[in-house]
Amino acid sequence: MRSLVVRLDSFGDVLLAGPAVRAVAAHSSRVTLLCGPLGEPAARMLPGVDEVLVWAAPWEGFDPPSVPEADVDGLVRRLRRAAFDTALVLTSFHQSPLPTALLLRLAGVPRIGADSVDHPGRLLDVRHRRLPGRHEVEAALDTAAAMGFLPPPGDDGRLRVVPSPDTASLTGNGPYVVLHPGASAPARAWSPGRCAEAVALLADAGHRVVVTGGPGETELTRRVSGDTAVDLGGRTDPCTLAGVLRAAGVVVSGNTGPAHLAAAVGTPVVSLFAPVVPAERWAPYGVPSVVLGDQHAPCADSRALRCPVPGHPCLEEVTGTDVVAAVQKLLKESS
Repeated sequence: MRSLVVRLDSFGDVLLAGPAVRAVAAHSSRVTLLCGPLGEPAARMLPGVDEVLVWAAPWEGFDPPSVPEADVDGLVRRLRRAAFDTALVLTSFHQSPLPTALLLRLAGVPRIGADSVDHPGRLLDVRHRRLPGRHEVEAALDTAAAMGFLPPPGDDGRLRVVPSPDTASLTGNGPYVVLHPGASAPARAWSPGRCAEAVALLADAGHRVVVTGGPGETELTRRVSGDTAVDLGGRTDPCTLAGVLRAAGVVVSGNTGPAHLAAAVGTPVVSLFAPVVPAERWAPYGVPSVVLGDQHAPCADSRALRCPVPGHPCLEEVTGTDVVAAVQKLLKESS
């Protein structure tokens, strides 16, 4: 059976789909993952994926293409040529799978399933309704199971990626803690000042610190690292970053892709979690973690990209001392 799994969001969202992808792969001869450009690096790291198709949907992301730019007809032709037997459409709790399902129907996919609050008409063959409070990983697994894709025996349902390289040449030898200061949405980021404070206090407490960031975050990582931490800003691709995170004792990060990547390589996470989305659905999954941040702040469940509350109190009230205590707690528990 040729199966298609669709997850059109960002890097972290695709990582969270990994256990459901493995469940589909256990019942399929070939699995193709259709994702957006931001999710492509994660898609290529997931076990069970045989092929990756990349398409920028006009309803996803911070700056989606127009409908003509998206070349919907071209996508439908590609999907029709692939002759999939079934498709699982995965979305977040606040998204609708129906635009994607319509395109899959136009492409002739005979069996389509998704989690949908909206009435799907003829667009879905399997309409699942997620249980309240389920983590995004669990909700995806539930939807896969509703289509008959149960996890293979022995699969623990945790996040997983393909093996990552040794990165000691980047980080140096000896134990270390990673701090990742950036986030795709400013509302989810701890301030650079607080991050720099945490780096200094972690070093004072005897921890070696590695600061990570993407190519566009080098100024941020330089400021946060100061003269204290190893600055890897702009020096890691996703696979290399997985290696850096895998060898860390603890990762300190906001609710962003690297937090989920840390969970996928089995590293405990101190999660600086702004409550603009619920922690019960998006916190680091399957690893020891400490969630910091006021989960009852006025911005809760707003899905804001920029903090609507002056001073960003949900995260700014978290101090470097709080982070050091959380790091030491997780290190003690894992020793």
